[in-house]
Amino acid sequence: MIRPFPPALPISVNMSCVPAVGKSDEACANCGKHGSGAAKLKICTACRVVKYCSVDCQKAHRKQHKRACKQRAAELEDERLYNQGHERPEGDSCPICALPIPPSVNEHSGFNACCMKRICLGCNLAAKKRGMAGCPFCRTPSPENEADVLVMVTARVEKKDPAAINFLGEQYCFGNFGLQMDMQRAVGLWTDAAELGSVEALFNLGTTYYFGKGVGNDETKAVEFYKKAAMKGNIGSRYQLGWIEGQRGNDDRAARHLVISAKMGDKDSVETIQNLFRDGIVTKEQYAEALKGYQDALKEMKSHDRDEAKQLGLFWVE
Repeated sequence: MIRPFPPALPISVNMSCVPAVGKSDEACANCGKHGSGAAKLKICTACRVVKYCSVDCQKAHRKQHKRACKQRAAELEDERLYNQGHERPEGDSCPICALPIPPSVNEHSGFNACCMKRICLGCNLAAKKRGMAGCPFCRTPSPENEADVLVMVTARVEKKDPAAINFLGEQYCFGNFGLQMDMQRAVGLWTDAAELGSVEALFNLGTTYYFGKGVGNDETKAVEFYKKAAMKGNIGSRYQLGWIEGQRGNDDRAARHLVISAKMGDKDSVETIQNLFRDGIVTKEQYAEALKGYQDALKEMKSHDRDEAKQLGLFWVE
């Protein structure tokens, strides 16, 4: 549970960068020269506000512009961070029923090494009731032992499948399937998987650096991985960012992260928001938004087969 936060502080969203005095936004911020068809002005890639006619002018103006540029760049990063990632990634939905899998997905679904698809417990149960013994998605017979699982995973890894590479990294992390625990190998695999688009690998890297498991503890690096994953819809990363901002005393930032993850169906987030509302830390509007979003997410994830699986006490632990 996140500690009780002190009163929230507002976050500035005002533009900080302005062209040099007397210069229009269509003129070089340093010398005032206007752009033309032959010599177009180039915008500062950090703040996206001021423009320059040349690299020399940009260098000459750097000292004057540096502070405002850095502030505006941070504001733009915040805009992306809080405006992106409100929808869960494709891998969080069951490919059979097409419904989002309740978090934590590892407990509410099974991962199939044959096709790298994650099938929800409801669809796994429905397949068994129909007499299907293999993979409910691709119909591949179930592997007989751990060695067979590794053969399947390795085949997918060789084809540069990011889900398979991430999965193999997790097995090296925990020493599963007869593999010797090797965090350096795990981090290397997660790095490769992240470069290929695995959101789960970004989360794994963030958690590894945050807790310093097998690598040096590096909160700054952890936050960068969490941000990348959160902007792609990863619930765990969004919650972790809320936790970290809370520990830093950045109450408004923490609450904004937690409201997003609560609206995506995360129970821990909505319970934390509820506690913070009782303590007078988040507003009534924030609490209502989080609660309604959470309830809507639950409805979206609900199915008859999943309810039956829950009643039977079925769960999956990877």
